[in-house]
Amino acid sequence: MKNKLVTFSILLCLGFIKPATPITIWMIGDSTMANKDPKAFPETGWGMALGQFFNSDVKVENRAQNGRSTLSFINEKRWATILDNLKEGDYVFIEFGHNDEKVDKPGVGTSIEAFKKNLVIFINDSRSKKAIPVLLTPIMRRSFKNGVFIDSHGAYPEATKFIADSLSVPLIDLHSKTEKLILSLGEEGAKTLFNYVEPGHPNYPQGKKDDTHLSPVGANKVAALAVEGIKDLKLDLVNYLVK
Repeated sequence: MKNKLVTFSILLCLGFIKPATPITIWMIGDSTMANKDPKAFPETGWGMALGQFFNSDVKVENRAQNGRSTLSFINEKRWATILDNLKEGDYVFIEFGHNDEKVDKPGVGTSIEAFKKNLVIFINDSRSKKAIPVLLTPIMRRSFKNGVFIDSHGAYPEATKFIADSLSVPLIDLHSKTEKLILSLGEEGAKTLFNYVEPGHPNYPQGKKDDTHLSPVGANKVAALAVEGIKDLKLDLVNYLVK
C-alpha cells in the first residue's frame, strides 16, 4: 500500500495524472483577443487560436469581447458571470488596454489609476476563488509614421507591468513580444499579421485595411507568443501543452 501511495505521488508531481475536470483558461479582454462572428472573417482574435496548443485536459473559455475595457467588462457584469464559474486551479488571462486608452469615450475609457484598480479587482477576485490570474500587456498595433514604428498604447502597458510586479502576478509581455514580431517583418511584411483584405471579399466588398485586428496568421503567431510566455514563466500549464 505504501509503495502505491509513493507511486501515485510521483506521478502526480510529474503531471502524468489527468485532472478530475479540465483546467479552464478564462480569457478576458477586448477585440484583439475575442472570438469573431463568421461575418467578420478573416478578422481573428488570438484567443481563438490558443486552444490548439493544449491537450484535452485544458479548456479555453474565451470571454473577451469587442470594444470592452476593464471598466465596461466589469460594469456589464461580464466579470461577475465568470467569477461565479471560476474553480480552484483555473487560470484567468487578463489583457486590456486598447479601449481603456479611449478616455474620451464615457463608460469605456479609464484613467491610468482606474485601470490599475480594475486590474486589481480581477486579480483579487480570481485569487479569492483559488484561481490563477495572469496579466498580459496589450498587443501592438501596426503603427508606422514615415517608416518609424510608433507605440500607440501610452502608459497602459507599463501600468499592467506595475500591477503585476506589485501583486506578484505572472506577466506575459505581449506588448514587447508583438513589437519585436512586427519589426522583424517590417512595415509592409507586418500587414500579413493584420486584417488586410483585398476588395471583392464576401465580408469586405470594398476591402479592408485594419492595423489593430489580427488575421488568422497573426492570431496564430500571437497565440504562439502567449504560449512562449507560459513557458518562460514555467506555469503549470506547460504540462498540458501538445508535444
